[in-house]
Amino acid sequence: MDLTKKATGRTRTRWGVLAQRDFRLLWVGETASGLGNGITAVALPLIAVEVLDASSTAVGLLAAAVWLPWLVVGLPVGAWVDRTRKRPLMLACDLVSAAALVSVPVAGWLGALTYGHLVGVALVCGTAAVCFNPAYHAYIRTVLDGRDLLEGNAKLQGSEAATRVVGPGAAGLLAQACGAVAALVADAVTFLVSALCLKRIAVVEPDRAAEAERVPLRRQIGEGLRFVGRDRYLRSMVAWGAVINMALMGYQAVQVVFLVRTVGLNPAMVGLLLTSGSAGGIVGALVATRATRRFGTARGLLLLQAVTAPFVLLLPMTTAGPGLLLFAAGAFTVGIGISVANVVVGSFRQSYCPPHLLGRVVATAMVINHSTIPLGSLVGGVLGDAAGYRTTMWIMTGIVAPSWLLLAMSPMRRQRDLPREQAGAAAEPRVEVGAGADAEADGQARVDDQARTDVPVPAPAPERAPASD
Repeated sequence: MDLTKKATGRTRTRWGVLAQRDFRLLWVGETASGLGNGITAVALPLIAVEVLDASSTAVGLLAAAVWLPWLVVGLPVGAWVDRTRKRPLMLACDLVSAAALVSVPVAGWLGALTYGHLVGVALVCGTAAVCFNPAYHAYIRTVLDGRDLLEGNAKLQGSEAATRVVGPGAAGLLAQACGAVAALVADAVTFLVSALCLKRIAVVEPDRAAEAERVPLRRQIGEGLRFVGRDRYLRSMVAWGAVINMALMGYQAVQVVFLVRTVGLNPAMVGLLLTSGSAGGIVGALVATRATRRFGTARGLLLLQAVTAPFVLLLPMTTAGPGLLLFAAGAFTVGIGISVANVVVGSFRQSYCPPHLLGRVVATAMVINHSTIPLGSLVGGVLGDAAGYRTTMWIMTGIVAPSWLLLAMSPMRRQRDLPREQAGAAAEPRVEVGAGADAEADGQARVDDQARTDVPVPAPAPERAPASD
């Protein structure tokens, strides 16, 4: 099958975009890496708590270190991504992350592991993620025809959520059987699998315009900031993402300590319980297209956030025994809402933004969204030591629950669907890839008909991140 066929006359199968070899390789690589990320999300704080006997403040600082590079190099990286080829950069990021993660078990086996080493690894992996994520989001448009963006994003979000179901559980079992330090070897292997898959992708990236190389970096950064700041849709999405990311990371910074020291769970049960949010992410990815097709991209996004966000208040009610179901139910439902937001906002952004600005727009949104993650992690950790873990869970979940009102106050509350393009924006030239075209406008039309924010979300998102980009 010709992978670069235009929408007219192309063959559709029950596998959808997975029938396309290049996307399948991208999907396999990201799925493998997502599995490793799920393991590390549990293994790193467990290493700090159980091996190094760290306080909740130290655990919060460790979580903040992963996201701190976004504040330091996020905006320059966004402009740099728009100047360079994406795949070589992504390959380098995978290899650097694998080497950093392997250093932890090596240091552990040599008896030389320290808390400073863990922070250093978190900073290196965080910096690699800063470079990888904008390139990855822009690279999807090279691999997929514009009409396939929504379906491709839904499948990537679904597999990411699925790996978060398996990852924390696997981390808990590995930590129980082999020790939390050894669990990081699995994550390093997944980065190598991701690099191998990227290496085998055949699609050729379009050449960058020579003029772009001569534009000062500061000017390019400013263009991305202005595009996001002046657009009423992107602006409201970024503001919501910043608030919810701060609160999500605030309680995630103490939830492992809360479950271990307050509720009294062992590592295996902690890992198993944390999979409930990822299970909700799978469901969200599965229903995103249907929900936005029925209610519209704008209305569906608002409705699902209003319904799911308040369930986060069940988390601080968790107790041992049957009370564990409260945590599971709350995390599961919130996971649905975050996953739908990732699918809808990510697809909207990829189609709505001009291709030559996409790397900068993605980086700008992520820098703003992720700038609150270190703050949330540090505040959560300090509050955990000062006020108690359950109280901290109440404070942070109390911010998550009404956060959807930021979206409700935006222009999208009056619309069924998100717009096709920025008002008054000139049409961007389409970039031919092989025999096919990127089809930006057509891709957005499909978003309006069917309807991802990567709202590390954590995320959460946890995209090499948490919930909301």
